[in-house]
Amino acid sequence: MLKDAVRAKFDILMSWDVSRLGRSLTDLVNVLDDLHSHSVDLYLHQQAVDTTTPTGKAMYQMTGVFAEFERSMISERVKAGLQRAKDQGKKLGRPENILNEILIETDRHAGLSIRQIAGKYGISIGKAHKVVRGLRK
Repeated sequence: MLKDAVRAKFDILMSWDVSRLGRSLTDLVNVLDDLHSHSVDLYLHQQAVDTTTPTGKAMYQMTGVFAEFERSMISERVKAGLQRAKDQGKKLGRPENILNEILIETDRHAGLSIRQIAGKYGISIGKAHKVVRGLRK
């Protein structure tokens, strides 16, 4: 996009939302500075901000401040929710695949290959090898 701005292929960049342009206020200000250095203005549809005017430039920066604040708040809420779940004893992450080793041993003695066992129980081939090796000990 900036390459096209340098080549003067357009004179205004239209974006749906300020969040599409950057993650922090610094990023947003840098994008606007880069665009303006190549005589390209910016229009944000959701916020109805047009940087061709001084008011629009000020609104762009204010919108950026609030967007960064919103991202920070979301991050804090997610972290607090995960911690609350841990404190309540909930296990986070991928559910454990509880294997019935007796059935796997029976299948292995019946002549099923490691690949067939992995497919039957929905586990990786490496996990199937690990279980079968554990049965030998």
